[in-house]
Amino acid sequence: MKVLKFGGTSVGSAENIRKVSDIIRKYHSQKESIIVVVSAMSGVTNRLIRLGERAMKGDVEWKTELINLRKAHLDTAYKLLGPGHDVVDVIVTEFETLEALLTGVTLLHELSDRTLDLIQSFGERLSSQIISAYLISIGIKSKAVDSRELIVTDEQFGNASVDFRVTNSNLQEYFKQTKTVSIVTGFLARSVSNQTTTLGRGGSDYTAAIIGAALDASEIEIWTDVDGVLTADPRKVKSAYSLPSLTFNEAMEMSHFGAKVIYPPTLQPAIAKKIPLKIRNTFNPDFGGTVVSENPIDGNFLVKGISSIEQVSLISVSGSGMIGVPGMASRLFGSLASKDINVILITQASSEHSITFAVKPEQASIAKKAIRSSFEFEISRGHIEEVAVEDNLSVLAVIGENMRNTPGIAAKMFTSLGRNGINVRAIAQGSSELNLSIVIGFSNLTKALNVLHEAFFLSNQKQVNIFLAGVGLIGSTLLRQISEKIGDLRKEQNININLVGIVNSRHKHFNEEGIDLKNWKDKIDYPGRRLNFQTFVDQMIKINMPNSVFVDCTSSQEVVDNYERVLGSSISIVTPNKLANSGSQEAYYQLKKTAFDHGVKFLYETNVGAGLPIITTMNDLKNSGDEILEIEGILSGTISYIFNSFTGDRKFSEVVREAKEKGLTEPDPRDDLNGMDVARKILILSREAGYNLELKDVRIEPILPAACFKAPSVEEFFGELERIDGKLEKLKHEANSKGKVLRYIASMRAGKAVIKLEEVGAEHPFYNLFVSDNIVLFTTNRYDERPLVVKGPGAGAEVTAAGVFAEIISISNYLSPENLKVTNGR
Repeated sequence: MKVLKFGGTSVGSAENIRKVSDIIRKYHSQKESIIVVVSAMSGVTNRLIRLGERAMKGDVEWKTELINLRKAHLDTAYKLLGPGHDVVDVIVTEFETLEALLTGVTLLHELSDRTLDLIQSFGERLSSQIISAYLISIGIKSKAVDSRELIVTDEQFGNASVDFRVTNSNLQEYFKQTKTVSIVTGFLARSVSNQTTTLGRGGSDYTAAIIGAALDASEIEIWTDVDGVLTADPRKVKSAYSLPSLTFNEAMEMSHFGAKVIYPPTLQPAIAKKIPLKIRNTFNPDFGGTVVSENPIDGNFLVKGISSIEQVSLISVSGSGMIGVPGMASRLFGSLASKDINVILITQASSEHSITFAVKPEQASIAKKAIRSSFEFEISRGHIEEVAVEDNLSVLAVIGENMRNTPGIAAKMFTSLGRNGINVRAIAQGSSELNLSIVIGFSNLTKALNVLHEAFFLSNQKQVNIFLAGVGLIGSTLLRQISEKIGDLRKEQNININLVGIVNSRHKHFNEEGIDLKNWKDKIDYPGRRLNFQTFVDQMIKINMPNSVFVDCTSSQEVVDNYERVLGSSISIVTPNKLANSGSQEAYYQLKKTAFDHGVKFLYETNVGAGLPIITTMNDLKNSGDEILEIEGILSGTISYIFNSFTGDRKFSEVVREAKEKGLTEPDPRDDLNGMDVARKILILSREAGYNLELKDVRIEPILPAACFKAPSVEEFFGELERIDGKLEKLKHEANSKGKVLRYIASMRAGKAVIKLEEVGAEHPFYNLFVSDNIVLFTTNRYDERPLVVKGPGAGAEVTAAGVFAEIISISNYLSPENLKVTNGR
């Protein structure tokens, strides 16, 4: 025999009652013996409570509310059975009785707990009558059973305690004689003096468990509106999924920490008789749901769930007067017990110097007063410090029987949180290792839930949430590359890149579920006023997404000015923007320190050489103990193209004009030819090599005379350029006559950085370059006689965007919980 309980949502409308009836009919057709327990229709209990409260206050609106409630029940009956059915008369009679009761409350201006229990009872009494009548109409023999005739309690109205000896006898005697499908009212009972009582929160589930335990049911099914017990709250964790099984202990822990599907008293009678509970979905009846039993069906899961309590206050009692003094904890918690304060979590330092515990926020001030009163003497003499209370905190618990004796659970938990900048305020774990609880800031709760859910339940999947500034050539190319590769990344590397925010100079757009990588232009590519970039950063930080990466594809100083704040908010940065690392030495080191302090990444490989692994190679050399002695490089793809093309009879001005027409230069080619871009790059490489330099320390020997740079317009610049074609032609000819070519070379030797036009012969690595190649030579202690060479395309949106893309994937791998080899089977 099985007991099936259907909650308020399941019976909340005529359509839903038909779904419930289909489930009952399926069991009935299989000749399975069942007893059905039902709640009031969705929202009815709360409406009944409001009716009582309004009546007590003399608010005449209760009569209108009563009419509306009566209409809702009659409408349901009409849809299911038609207006002429006998159950309509039952509904009318019940509402007449309820109206008389409420009129009495109005006259007396009194609403006792006993009267409120009686008022609430009408919800289940009405729903059970409607459902039973509908079952009979579709050919299933059924009877509405008032649980007040069977379940006996004390007179603690609102949360009555069951007399199991009498109740079990009543249930066994009644159901021994009953052959029809009983539709039993949940939540309701009666006292020994025949007063209506209720069983408190989760009372209908409790009713089902009481009946199941008394009759030794094979299973108790709780039908609700979700697919069983989920790994986490789906309102906060979109990737939460249903668990196949839980143990009784796991279910108790999860319910204590906020799992709404189950409630501890429901479990008690089932635990005593070891009767399995099954949590199922009325609206998805083919899904198996979650089985709660003594032993788990699926034993592969180390962690079964991540639950939380949203708002707690943390109270700390500390002082030297607590060390080694017997009875301090007893006095502390005795003072709390005297005020009926429930302690949610306790942690104590092994030094005995402090005890910290969590309580509900509304009890924090009462607790503080009680402690101060109990320890008034010690506080006045400084033996115990003033009681400290912290608000706006949350408790998060990781739960699972298999956590016991499994190394690495805590390491994975705290590393995952730390890499996302989530600070843990307190920790508690019992010796059973069933539950590892932490206290964190409430503002980080949703982020922490998602981080830990990914770590323990989706450890083979990695999602990185990116926020992109700048959707020009490089930014738009990056989005196209991600769009083209995202399917392969998900399939081959289990990486998902979720574009959460984008911004240009005029507009910003956010979507936590992900911006369409193919249709993003519609969101920001339209006219508008200049945007204050600060507002984008504000919103990015406020969203507080896990595994966040800010990608800066601009050349904006305004954006760079926000880097420290972004890193300080535990958001990694990837950028080809050179301004940050070529600014002041102090700012350069501060950004690196901020990233390190907050456990995030600040990556900028594309600052130099686009997608070439120049900075990575240098860092690998340094990290392995080598020393960078000298750096030489051709660091501008544009200038590399110009001098590689400056051959034969071609004039220098013609080559520069051609480069501009091909889009290889800035709109004003002087921005490339002034050497400042190269100066920033050699400065960055010098700093990465460990040398302290400022931009002003880089000596630039200009290619062109001052007249070229002073020309009022681009066309006038080309006019000036043509005037010096002869001079540059002479330089080229002189070099060629020696078997050499001209190259614009940046170098750093002994901490001195210089950029100048030089001649190089055929033996030099810089001699043979292809079009816009970049090339860098590293002379080190190990690579002394033959420098290490990094060479390849050093300009262009494709290779630059690819370099940025690679660093996003690198951060995804860094953030991945897979790096900590503690697996959670699924």
